[in-house]
Amino acid sequence: MAPPANRRSGYSRRAQYGTFFGYVAGVIGAGVGVWLLFLSGSDHAVLSGLRGVAADATAAPARITAQTRSAGSTVFDILGGYFTSGAEDARLRREVTLARVRLAEQAALADENRRLKAALGLTQDDGASRPVATAWMIASSASSTRRFAVISAGARQGVRPGMPVRTALGLVGRVLETGSSTARVLLVVDSESVVPVRRARDGVPAFATGRPDGSLQIRLISLGLNPLKPGDALVTSGAGGLYWPGTPIAVVTSLTHDGAVARVLADPGASEVVTVQPEWNPVRDATLPPPPDPTAKRAKK
Repeated sequence: MAPPANRRSGYSRRAQYGTFFGYVAGVIGAGVGVWLLFLSGSDHAVLSGLRGVAADATAAPARITAQTRSAGSTVFDILGGYFTSGAEDARLRREVTLARVRLAEQAALADENRRLKAALGLTQDDGASRPVATAWMIASSASSTRRFAVISAGARQGVRPGMPVRTALGLVGRVLETGSSTARVLLVVDSESVVPVRRARDGVPAFATGRPDGSLQIRLISLGLNPLKPGDALVTSGAGGLYWPGTPIAVVTSLTHDGAVARVLADPGASEVVTVQPEWNPVRDATLPPPPDPTAKRAKK
């Protein structure tokens, strides 16, 4: 329907005044707009002053609004943290547990590298006896009346019965039987094992035999006053051949009436890499120095 030609607001004075003042305000606003547009193109200083006055006038309400907004965001953060703290705590606990596992793995790798470097130094060092083979100790009897071990080197690697087996820490035993790629080792802690030893600092001779608890029984050759003391280091003497002289074997822990009880240095249960040496022949190798001892090098360092 077409709008009426008469646009009067009826007979209400209030409506008529409202329409009139609306037109007046529109005209004044348009005039102010034109004036401000003119000032923006000609006098920047006046317009900058007006902007400053407007900013000062609205500073207090704006500050209150900003503080309210900041307080509101803090409240929301607290509420959000309260509802998400459980999941965050669980995630952090998982990360700490994983970090501890990684730290334990790194420590185990560092310890394994240390042992492998010691074994590598044993095989590469200059000395009279070049190892016949380097092998892994793949099995050992930890609790038994007889103590044997199996290594991952056999006849194909040149291993023969009677050859001594050692680690970087000391003597482990001797080869008892050989297969194609494995060998059975009689450990020094076996009751049937007899190893000629001497005290490292003065050469007091003795024999070391295995005990059921995995330690060594040290029996002196010369009877009389027992010269041994706890803490004495024992090495192989080389008497009778087979074991190279000067190989570390045990440390005295307690005394007996005819000798002592000693703790073996190269614990078979904790050994991983071993080296197989040729037999010591006193006649053939009398002028040769003993094989290198990596533990002595570390002590000097």
